[in-house]
Amino acid sequence: MLVQEVMSTGVVTAFPTDSVRSVVIKMLSRHYGAVPVIDEHLNLIGLVALRDVMLPLFPNFGDYIHDNVHSRDFTEMEEGYPDILRKKIESIMSKNPLTVSPNTPILEAASFMGRKHFRRIPVAENGKLLGMISIGDINRGLFFQRGFLAQ
Repeated sequence: MLVQEVMSTGVVTAFPTDSVRSVVIKMLSRHYGAVPVIDEHLNLIGLVALRDVMLPLFPNFGDYIHDNVHSRDFTEMEEGYPDILRKKIESIMSKNPLTVSPNTPILEAASFMGRKHFRRIPVAENGKLLGMISIGDINRGLFFQRGFLAQ
């Protein structure tokens, strides 16, 4: 089974000039953890995740991943959130995101996603965004093709 058979198309996207606030509203209202960023020609140029919105609150990445509770004023850090929302997506997005091809076997995509700790990944061909695939899409595809008939 190939990625193109189970991927989601018509995905919600963002433009690099969109405000972080407007994209966060889209993501939270649809329960998305990440959305692809495209240019005016539908070229995939980035990916923004809710995690990317949080990272600027922390003075450095080490504070984000380590428990430095005693060395930070988290209330003060929280007050910086509105400033992040006023920024443009291009200032926080991950550029040149990793992708899979629509012709990639789904278990190969799942293996790649597992190694990278991704729950979802853009599907692109020749730089153009075609959709997204998630671990849920892969499980659904396998279940309905292989597992549904298994007793």
